[in-house]
Formats: sequence, structure tokens, C-alpha cells
Amino acid sequence: MEHYPMVERMILQHYGSADDAKDIFQEAMIVLYEKAKEGNFVLSSRLKTFLYAVCRRMWLKKLQSGPNSAPLTDDVEESADAAEALEAHLEKDAQFRQMETAMGKIGEPCKTILEEYYIRHRSMQEIAEQFGYTNAENAKNQKYKCLMRLKKLFFAN
Repeated sequence: MEHYPMVERMILQHYGSADDAKDIFQEAMIVLYEKAKEGNFVLSSRLKTFLYAVCRRMWLKKLQSGPNSAPLTDDVEESADAAEALEAHLEKDAQFRQMETAMGKIGEPCKTILEEYYIRHRSMQEIAEQFGYTNAENAKNQKYKCLMRLKKLFFAN
């Protein structure tokens, strides 16, 4: 129920009532339940984002098919899209902060190797020479180990 106020606000701003919001939210919860029951459902976004998107689609569909159906104004679509874009941006921002924290914990020489390869686009041969590895293959193996360590730190947060 913690995500209900967001859905109610969206529906109230777009020609709906509190009862409409309750109905739509309940239908979205049923959709979530049915998908989870299928067994192969993987939630690839935050629950809040999923529920908002399902409620938004249901509400827009209801507005378009209602007895007084009028074409939706651009601001209805734009504000719904803007809310979704903001949510996606905030989620990405949190991931970047999480990656920054993991990079801070990874230590040397891993941090520099990954920065050289992924940010400065240095070749494995250049990295091997810079770090004193005997060949590019050894540098590549070290980069892989560093990536695995970074992945472990990233998902530990």
C-alpha cells in the first residue's frame, strides 16, 4: 500500500476520482499477482516503477474507452512519461553512486586497470606495458579478475 498515494495522485491529476484510483490500484495488484504466479516472471525494475506503469496504462486505456471518451490531451501523456523518465533517472543515478562506491573499494591496481581500459580506451597491450605484465593476455586475465571483484562489491551493496 505504500505505493498507492503515487497512483492516486496520478489518477486525480488526470480526470479521475479516489474510487477510480482504488479500482485501478487493485487491478494492478491482481496483474502483479498473476504474473508472479506464472513462475517465470522477473521484476526487472523497482516494484514502484512496475506498479506505476501498469496503473498508468490501465488508466489511460480506461480514459480512452470511457463513455465520455475524448482524445487524451498531450499533457496527460507527457506528465506520465515525465514521471516514468524521472523514476528511471533516479534509479540510474543510484546505480552510478553504487558503482562509484564499489570502484572506491576495489583498490589498486584494479581501479586503474579498469579506468585505463573502459574510460581511457587503452588497448590490452598498452595496459600490459604500463603495469609490467609479460603480455596482453596476462593483462586481460587481470582485468577479468578485477571485473569479478568489482561485480562482487557492486552487488554486495
